Amino acid sequence: MTGGPTAGVDIGGTKIRAAVVTADGAVLASATAPTPSGGAAMLDVAAGLVAQATATARVRVAAVGVGAAGVVDPVTGEVLAASDSFVGWVGTDLRGGLAARTGLPVTVANDVDAFLVGEATWGAVRGVRSAAGIALGTGVGGALWLDGALYRGAGAAGEIGHMPGFGDARCTCGQRGHLETLASGRSVERRYGEAVAAGGSGGVGSREGSGAVVGAAEIEARARAGDAAAARVLADAGRAVGSAVLVLAALLDVGHVVVGGGLAHAWDLLEPAIRARLDDEPPVSGHMIEVRRAVLGGDATVVGAAALAR
Repeated sequence: MTGGPTAGVDIGGTKIRAAVVTADGAVLASATAPTPSGGAAMLDVAAGLVAQATATARVRVAAVGVGAAGVVDPVTGEVLAASDSFVGWVGTDLRGGLAARTGLPVTVANDVDAFLVGEATWGAVRGVRSAAGIALGTGVGGALWLDGALYRGAGAAGEIGHMPGFGDARCTCGQRGHLETLASGRSVERRYGEAVAAGGSGGVGSREGSGAVVGAAEIEARARAGDAAAARVLADAGRAVGSAVLVLAALLDVGHVVVGGGLAHAWDLLEPAIRARLDDEPPVSGHMIEVRRAVLGGDATVVGAAALAR
């Protein structure tokens, strides 16, 4: 435990970010670099960014917390699983490797776990006793905050992105019908492309050339401009998230869910579909489920990781 600044590190598929965070959640300084290939190189970059951020902040940090993509063993600190976009990441001793490079004690967690800790400590669900976190990014991640603490299980608790029962499309993990096939940025792009190819767009998307890939941010813009296919795939994503929230509520009786990630930028397009799904089949407990958009943005994971280190 420490009352002074700690460092938080967010290790993602495209970039690594380190920040110096005070005991009240303020980011004093941060540094970012592209994510290299290979576990050793990723740890080298992470350690260098911690040093850079602390030098900029002109303070000493007592510990480092890391939120890393993939499944991380909370006991050993080893990366147990990751998507195929990470080369040489599985099997990396994240805790030991970064501790050796920084000379500081290191606490490790999955990046969505750290995101939820950030939102529960300083963000949208601050002061809430129990909540679930959902991150809608390239994939779909999940995390659990139960009775005032992060619940990690064996390392993958709350990972609802690979919950089955959502159709028959093939998931990035190789299986079929997972939540990620409807509610991730990648799946929104795929499904929109399929709709356009089939002539199902009622707006600007109908003019898209054959085989072109349209990004999630552009799909969001097109939905607001009246593109029916874009609006439909985002509504489908929202309904799928709503179904996942109902499962979480049935199993854990959590009354609060915070949603973040890049796709959450389309919150005004997602939330009505999420809420409609919850209204269709309210929990048997009769308790309302409050679904909130994350408020910490890109700081959530580093702030949460720093809080875990504290």
